Amino acid sequence: MPSLVNRRRLTIEWGDCDAAGIVFYPRYFAYFDACTAALFQHALGMKQIAWAATHGVIGIPMVDTRAKFSTPCTFGDEVVVETQVTEFRRSSFDVTHRLLRADGALAVEGFETRVWAGRHPDDPARIRGVAIPPEVIAAFG
Repeated sequence: MPSLVNRRRLTIEWGDCDAAGIVFYPRYFAYFDACTAALFQHALGMKQIAWAATHGVIGIPMVDTRAKFSTPCTFGDEVVVETQVTEFRRSSFDVTHRLLRADGALAVEGFETRVWAGRHPDDPARIRGVAIPPEVIAAFG
């Protein structure tokens, strides 16, 4: 299992909350998407536009996602999102996010499956999963 964990601090903003004053659930998925990008930037030492060009891919689109909500977060909360790739396969990988409140309580767990994607050689309008380079996997420890 890869060992690299990226931690990203966030402050829950007014616009993240619903009428009940808690984080509107789709916002968690936006946090997680940004945290996956931050994890890859940390591991590979460059932003997505650079590592995608370096490795000849278009990016890492999501093919499956879900979340488990344990306790709500509200406007002004300071949280930390811990993000880690938990498994690499040939062309796909799993990411887990743990959103922790300031008191250490686990508020939300997020789960993603993503694909290392490139253009289809027969039809550049289509994409397909391509093998994740060993040096990319190695960067995650």
